[in-house]
Amino acid sequence: MKILARSIFLGPSLYALFRVIRLTVDLGKLEEWPSAKLGVDFTRGLLDALPGLSEHGCSYGEPGGFVRRLTEGEGTWMGHILEHVAIELQNVAGAHVTFGKTRGTGETGQYSVVYEYEQEHVGVDAGRLALDLLMHLVPAELRPADHDDADFDWESKRDGFIRSSQRRALGPSTQSLVDAAEARDIPWLRLNRYSLVQFGHGRYQRRIQATITSETRHIGVELASDKEEANQLLGDLGLPVAQQRLVYNETDAARAAERIGFPVVIKPLNANHGRGVTIRIEDKDAARVAFGVAREHSRTVLVESFIEGLDHRLLVINGELVAASKRIPGHVLGDGIHTVAELMEIVNSDPRRGVGHEKVLTRLELDRAAKEHLERAQKTPQSVLDEGEVLYLRSTANLSTGGTAVDVTDIIHPVNRDMAERAAKAIDLDVCGVDFITHDITRSYRTDGGAICEVNAAPGFRMHVAPSEGTPRDVAGPVMDMLFPPGTPSRIPIAAITGTNGKTTTARLTAHIFKGAGNSVGMTTTDAVYIDGHKTVEGDMTGPVAARMVLRDPSVDVAVMETARGGLLRRGMGYRRCDVGAVLNVAADHLGLRGIETVEDLARVKRIIIEIAKDTAVLNADDELCLKMADYTEAKNVCYVTLNQEHSLVKQHIQAAGRAIVLEQGMGGHMLTIYDNGAHIPLLWSHEIPCTLDGKALHNVQNAMFAAAITFSMGIKLDDIRIGLRTFDTTYFQAPGRMNIHDDHGFKVILDYGHNPAAVTAMAALTDRFEVDGTRRIVIAAPGDRRDEDIIDIASAVAGHFDHYICRRDDNTRGRDADEVPRMQQRALIAAGVPADNIEEIPDEQEAIEKALSMCASGDLLLIFGDAIERSWRQITEFKPDGRATTGTQGSRRAGSSVEVELVPQVHIDTEEALIRDERGVRFARSTTIED
Repeated sequence: MKILARSIFLGPSLYALFRVIRLTVDLGKLEEWPSAKLGVDFTRGLLDALPGLSEHGCSYGEPGGFVRRLTEGEGTWMGHILEHVAIELQNVAGAHVTFGKTRGTGETGQYSVVYEYEQEHVGVDAGRLALDLLMHLVPAELRPADHDDADFDWESKRDGFIRSSQRRALGPSTQSLVDAAEARDIPWLRLNRYSLVQFGHGRYQRRIQATITSETRHIGVELASDKEEANQLLGDLGLPVAQQRLVYNETDAARAAERIGFPVVIKPLNANHGRGVTIRIEDKDAARVAFGVAREHSRTVLVESFIEGLDHRLLVINGELVAASKRIPGHVLGDGIHTVAELMEIVNSDPRRGVGHEKVLTRLELDRAAKEHLERAQKTPQSVLDEGEVLYLRSTANLSTGGTAVDVTDIIHPVNRDMAERAAKAIDLDVCGVDFITHDITRSYRTDGGAICEVNAAPGFRMHVAPSEGTPRDVAGPVMDMLFPPGTPSRIPIAAITGTNGKTTTARLTAHIFKGAGNSVGMTTTDAVYIDGHKTVEGDMTGPVAARMVLRDPSVDVAVMETARGGLLRRGMGYRRCDVGAVLNVAADHLGLRGIETVEDLARVKRIIIEIAKDTAVLNADDELCLKMADYTEAKNVCYVTLNQEHSLVKQHIQAAGRAIVLEQGMGGHMLTIYDNGAHIPLLWSHEIPCTLDGKALHNVQNAMFAAAITFSMGIKLDDIRIGLRTFDTTYFQAPGRMNIHDDHGFKVILDYGHNPAAVTAMAALTDRFEVDGTRRIVIAAPGDRRDEDIIDIASAVAGHFDHYICRRDDNTRGRDADEVPRMQQRALIAAGVPADNIEEIPDEQEAIEKALSMCASGDLLLIFGDAIERSWRQITEFKPDGRATTGTQGSRRAGSSVEVELVPQVHIDTEEALIRDERGVRFARSTTIED
């Protein structure tokens, strides 16, 4: 068995609406060996390695279900077993995942194995280790020839996986905050490999680094880190603190200890987790040794008085004490029978103890620090302790070194509570851990003594969330309530837009409306990510990574996400839900790629948008595949878009007080009309929308209707929608590659990015509506990775609409020969009845466009389907027929940091002040100089 391919989905996908990993595995010989045939030894070995598999319910939905699948009948196949093992391994490492499913791919012996994950690297490693374990358990003759199993040590591999997972996983404090956020429906994003997490989206975001929040004041962190300064500040307020001295060498350490009075504590100035701390130092020699230990962790060392008592952590959040815990260093309790080493094993057998932060308690380790404590107690690992004798293996009570914690929140004395809250406010920390030493936390420090030994700016939550004894405390909840007070937003509105054609134009138009309404818009498109109208990252940015760029930007207050098929299939979505999901259409494109063979398959991919829509699903009622998606949404509303005012289903929907955008015939043309909750709202005449070219471009009429449906559903005012539609055109500067028209050569040139039969058909139909005095010409192509039938259909779609055809290819042939696509399309045109004399094959895009432009005369129309859009537009605008300059940018020249514009004498100007647009889209009058 081997893994052929791996896909990691960041969010909703074809396989689940949450994070999953998909493995394509080939069972090889094991296809003939289901679990029952492998025998009892295989099952016993598997359950011995991972006892938790016995609790998996599988298809039976109850504990023991998976074991039944292993043993009953012929058993189950290895791909299914791999799924369960990968899930259980993650749970062993501290994750909480349950979902998985395994299905055949259609190829003999090959399976699609899907399983849930929390952290990407942990999920991937779990899949690898699951495969290694299964290969170890099957008979040697069934393993692949190149599989080396000689050095496989399961216990070592398992523990190594757990440690690696702990290093990569969120720490227990951070995880508790993430859990609290999810309980409050607050979205979160992990920003690095460590504990930097963003809660909320866009302008509403807050961040944490472990338990330091974006609201934590820097000066408070600095004070807490400077133990001497914090001690003095608290002492000045009359709070109980230990005496301290700052020292820089062992002689000063010994002298300071003597002046303070033995016993003392020596510790690094700015270390944490109890590193380098030595307590109960009784003489100068011990002080010198302790200084050396502390110096390993900090250049500056503190000597302070040793306060008798028990160590308590008092957690204060937003000025209020929310938890208190008594901490006890890692230790063993003698029974008069077992050795110290044996007692440690007995303690470690507690199922609550694990490796690192795997479980609520950490295993005791016989490391250097433990051995030093044994030496001081004049013990060895083989010593037998008397019954009831306590042997501490650490000086400090940190849980990460095997300590235990007892919750004492309910019994802390009010005076001690007030003391902790005052200390947190004095240091000015929103999340503060006050380390307080006292014999009895139930009694006031004023009568029974005690002192603050330290204040922590990033206190751990583990001891409070999962104490060894006592009541677990929800300490992460108050942090979330501080960052996001109840009733305040954490999410920005998200509009997700998909479809075969029109996505980019609709996304741009939607963003334009939002921008006009005063929003700072983050937008993803096929050409770039835009933040508030500014291009930030160039490229095809329609996948989950680009979506997260928008959601991470603190200036964005609304997101418009163009979402393409490729990103959905490769990585899923970058967010769990959207407010409005819109599917414009589903037509044949990209078929035969990544397992998508039919338009029905494609519809299932695009339907993901509808499945995660929370408020409104916007659907094309004129597309049957889109119409069927209404059955799969949990959105509160469904809004239909139709060009057919007699659409029977839409009529029923409207009569039931549903929402729809309908193109209605009126006396003055076609009216975009909104129906909502029984209201009939005329919005705008289609010919008043510039991008529709006086209503001729029906596909852009439909795109405008979708933009109106999306923005109306997201609460934008009608007047803002109308203004947005009236001010959006198809210029290159607003919608590059989307029906861009250039008229300055005396003939009309249209540049479009259409690259599938449906898009090409729509553009051909549009050109039919233009009155053309001269010749109709076209430059066509198709992406090389499309099916042969799709390439042929693109050519067939334009056959008969034009007088002259030039067939070209894209720069990237995507696996085809250099002239394969143009030759295929040339043959298709001839087969469709186009005379061969009217067809040219010019493979290079630039040469094809140059030839088409040079052939055009006054009154002609040229439609160019471009690939390199920016280059093609520049070629069109800079073209000079007969070597003569033309209007527009051709009359422009740059001088220094200015743009000078001169009018060309051959051009007749009808207006008194000629307005010319430069390549940046800036409009200015003749003889005007514009400063950069």
